[in-house]
Amino acid sequence: MKNPREESRKRARKMGLIFFPAFDWAITPTHPEREERLLYTKDQIFEEGLMDLPEVEEYKPRLAELKDIARVHFCIPSVESQVTEAHLIAAGSTLVLADAYMKGDITNAFALVRPPGHHSMRVAHGNRGFCNVNNEAIMVEYIRRKYGLRRVAIIDTDVHHGDGTQEIFYHDPDVLFISFHQDGRTLYPGSGFVDEQGGPKAMGRTINIPLPPETPDQGIHYVLEELVLPILKDFRPQLVVNSAGQDNHYTDPLANMRFSAQGYAKLNEMLAPDIAVLEGGYAIETALPYVNCGIILAMAGLDYSNVREPDYHPGRFAMTRAMEANIEGTVEYLQGIWEARDELTAKAVERAGPFFRRHKNIFYDTDGIREKQTESVKMCPDKNCPGYMTIDTDAVRGYGSSDSGFGVFVPLFACKRCREEAREEYEAHKTDSRYNYVYLQDKNSDDFRLYSTRMHNERVY
Repeated sequence: MKNPREESRKRARKMGLIFFPAFDWAITPTHPEREERLLYTKDQIFEEGLMDLPEVEEYKPRLAELKDIARVHFCIPSVESQVTEAHLIAAGSTLVLADAYMKGDITNAFALVRPPGHHSMRVAHGNRGFCNVNNEAIMVEYIRRKYGLRRVAIIDTDVHHGDGTQEIFYHDPDVLFISFHQDGRTLYPGSGFVDEQGGPKAMGRTINIPLPPETPDQGIHYVLEELVLPILKDFRPQLVVNSAGQDNHYTDPLANMRFSAQGYAKLNEMLAPDIAVLEGGYAIETALPYVNCGIILAMAGLDYSNVREPDYHPGRFAMTRAMEANIEGTVEYLQGIWEARDELTAKAVERAGPFFRRHKNIFYDTDGIREKQTESVKMCPDKNCPGYMTIDTDAVRGYGSSDSGFGVFVPLFACKRCREEAREEYEAHKTDSRYNYVYLQDKNSDDFRLYSTRMHNERVY
């Protein structure tokens, strides 16, 4: 099929925009992740007259279907138990913009929605990092299924490492995931280091760029120019998604970076994403209205030079020599990883043997859940087959109750033998009393199932 990115450049510039502040969803009334995150922005945008510009088209949200969630997540015990109407509308908003973009109605799009999602992994026992389900991953898999796209790049610009998005696509060589974020040694979720590079058949398709605290605009723009943009040019994605966290801002209360509204606007202009989806950003009055205005103007191809916070002046924050050396060293190392990705993949596959296994301990900080997980990936001898994955998961809630599950995941382009073996795994575990729930995700047939071993019934999404 034609590359939508190349086709979009031929259209008259018009950006799509959706607001969804989720009035009826909050972790607590005073939690940083609350409706005011978007209300101040909306007031600012309307006051500035941005919604009256011919280059901006506002769309109305819709509900995502439960199947859209099941296409990405093993929700334990069920999709219905993990999502509220607000989650379905936030995810559905991205699908509205995806359809408009893919049909050629808009050049690019920005989903200003909440709740956020980039900390939500394939298995979802509850809320972690303010996230229940992963909006970007749901949108990407919807687009791949409906429109047949294969190569997608997701650039996560949130100050926190996008560990959920990374985990969902870790074994997919057709999805390039790049995250730059405050160094995980200093900030939640404590991950996103340079040695997290992708599964054996997808080495180098995960690129993590941990940045030192107090990195200003200059440092992040250097990373974009020297590393991210050259990799994107080489990868040639059919779609570029920006997981658009705004908590790198110098006033954000949950982080320690020094990015400005002008810096964010320039970042967006340089990256030129096809679709941006809001993630974090918790300086409700001092950052979000200015940052979002700058991003909207940049995406619409308009002048953003007058967007500036009242207390900001050029040169307020500067790079130290130590910071420059740190960032330059990281960029140089990751350039080498990208250039050697094919060689690294071949070696990783050889080391893995018949199955590649990872053992993970995952903490759901918001809901107080501790999960133990074992991930097994079949290393199919067919180089064109990604194999299939099984996930053994057991989670204990703070008050002692537990839920266990076994998930079988069949990725796109799996060979016939792997698809048959995966189905056999699913059927065999339906009678395994060690698990409360057994799941199947078959991307090839778009078939998603949940079996309760206690109730002996099957739900097809």
